[in-house]
Amino acid sequence: MDSTKADADFHQTTQPQMSDNGQRRFHCSKLKTMHVESKKRDRQASRTRRSLNEALIALIREKRWEAITVQHVIDRANVGRSTFYAHYRDKEDLLRSAFEEFLGAIGTNIRWENLETGRVVPVLELFTHLQEEFHQFYRALARSRKTDLFFKVGPGQMAKGIEQSLTVWLVDKPQPSVPIPVLSNYLASGILSMLKWWLDQSMPYPPKRMDEIFHELVMPGLRLVLGSAK
Repeated sequence: MDSTKADADFHQTTQPQMSDNGQRRFHCSKLKTMHVESKKRDRQASRTRRSLNEALIALIREKRWEAITVQHVIDRANVGRSTFYAHYRDKEDLLRSAFEEFLGAIGTNIRWENLETGRVVPVLELFTHLQEEFHQFYRALARSRKTDLFFKVGPGQMAKGIEQSLTVWLVDKPQPSVPIPVLSNYLASGILSMLKWWLDQSMPYPPKRMDEIFHELVMPGLRLVLGSAK
């Protein structure tokens, strides 16, 4: 193809075209198709990860960690081996990812605007969920000696979510006297420390009481540090 024709072809494909009613429009059907296909792939990948997470959690309740294989997971999730390895290196990577996804979501549910009401962090919701769904899983993790991984991954991942939500809330407000990363790590460590004690002690107090205790401990400090950002 000579340069004159190539230039003409490029000019034609990049110029807006005339619609039937005389208005100018761009050919964007290909871009729309690519966008739709990308969203479909994202949804499919999300469903696959969720299926694998659920399969692993179910297996941990049934077997010791050492007895669980990748084949067990993919059979339970009904996915192919190549699909598993497209997302995770091994079962340890899958478990870590499940922890990170669960703990990272805590930050998105913090309500900084409730600073004056005395309840900001969703401790009640978190502890209730764990009481109903997670305690058996936690005990299974303890049997498999995997609780250390949970609390090793936990503070950093939870702090990341808290930091993101706090940064968004403070975007048009005065900055706190304590650096946001320090405050985020302080809150994450406090939540998980209380959670570990609660689970290790077989949940001696109901979630509502644990929520009250947590906020009694942290709210004075939060109000002091974030008071100018109200």
